[in-house]
Amino acid sequence: MKAHDGLYIDGAWRPAAGRDVIEVVNPADEQVVGRVPAGDALDVDTAVRAAREALPAWAATPPAERAARLTALRDVLVARKDEIAETVTAELGSPLQFSQAVHAGVPIAVAGSYAELAATHSFEEKVGNSTVLHEPIGVVGAITPWNYPLHQIVAKAAPALAAGCTVVLKPAEDTPLTAQLFAEAVHEAGVPAGVFNLVTGLGPVAGQALAEHPDVDLVSFTGSTAVGRRIGAAAGAAVKKVALELGGKSANVILPSADLAKAVGVGVANVMSNSGQTCSAWTRMLVHRDRYDEAVELAAAAAAKYGDRIGPVVNARQRDRVLGYIEKGVAEGARLVAGGPGSPREQGYFVSPTVLADVNPEMTVAQEEIFGPVLCVLRYEDEEDALRIANGTVYGLAGAVWAGDESEAVAFARRMDTGQVDINGGRFNPLAPFGGYKQSGVGRELGSHGLAEYLQTKSLQF
Repeated sequence: MKAHDGLYIDGAWRPAAGRDVIEVVNPADEQVVGRVPAGDALDVDTAVRAAREALPAWAATPPAERAARLTALRDVLVARKDEIAETVTAELGSPLQFSQAVHAGVPIAVAGSYAELAATHSFEEKVGNSTVLHEPIGVVGAITPWNYPLHQIVAKAAPALAAGCTVVLKPAEDTPLTAQLFAEAVHEAGVPAGVFNLVTGLGPVAGQALAEHPDVDLVSFTGSTAVGRRIGAAAGAAVKKVALELGGKSANVILPSADLAKAVGVGVANVMSNSGQTCSAWTRMLVHRDRYDEAVELAAAAAAKYGDRIGPVVNARQRDRVLGYIEKGVAEGARLVAGGPGSPREQGYFVSPTVLADVNPEMTVAQEEIFGPVLCVLRYEDEEDALRIANGTVYGLAGAVWAGDESEAVAFARRMDTGQVDINGGRFNPLAPFGGYKQSGVGRELGSHGLAEYLQTKSLQF
């Protein structure tokens, strides 16, 4: 793992305008593992100009050739899978096995799906006496988070490139080494100069400059709802399209007929995955009053098994934030049945897998996104009460429903105000649209719906 001391702009690694650098720290041992340039507004402008100049030729490139470049990119990612996993582990602290399976494996699958879509998607259609063209929207400003560093990059860059757009990426400052590795892969795959550009830097500096740049046609952002609001406001002033994948507080609804042990076990695993740093995690477990005590006991036992199996959270600030939520939950009346405040290790930014019982829907921990390994277990009276609780936050990103009869679970899921619902532990589908209702965002990622975000429509009448 080697950090570049430049920015990837117009097909080459170039010095940043300033001398400031970002230190990348391994959250497991608090050691510096690399340093990257802190790009500024001038660097962003240089990258956007490169993307703008490369746009006409790339947009005119036949979809089959764009598909070939994406296939080559997928193949490079496959060849460098171990290096990807090691890099994510070094800068995010994720256990290596999880990095290999998820942080490296899922982006490879997504890149492959867009290589296929680029080759098979119909960019023209006939509607009566009109020919409808689906054309690239232009220069894309992609701003990605640290929790799934490569997946979030691929989920934006791959459909943008498939659509014929050019890209300027500003990755999270906590995980820029993975972004540099992706830029290397893009270069190795033979993507033309200027089509993909990388500017590492701080959000309030490089990120803001990218979101506000007049030559950026679409801003695709994944992160907090608070930052998403600011990006949306800036884009609105310029009448610019945005795609926003924001926060979540997803409900895991266990109906009385469900296999309780399985539903609780999978639910706890979902929350603890990636140390709880997943926007779609089912952080609220809803259980009928008649089975509530049993569910709490199962959840506490399951969480205890994750004590030495999950990695740290990303940094000291995030650790303190999560611990603060746990303390607030207890102060507001929640019952601590597993884990708790206080770091379990002297070194590293670790948080104990935590379960809070007797949580009511109005508590802070039931309304706000904690983004750590913390599960809240809530009691409901009947299905209408469960639905009220499930839909009773400002978020609507994901969720789950468990029932003995699949049709019963589906009927409940249809009434949930959320963008994606897993039925009885349904498997992740990289082709299914992902995105939220309400304050969880605008637009969709993955599959053909994700590709559509990067296209605009023109009709020709004959």
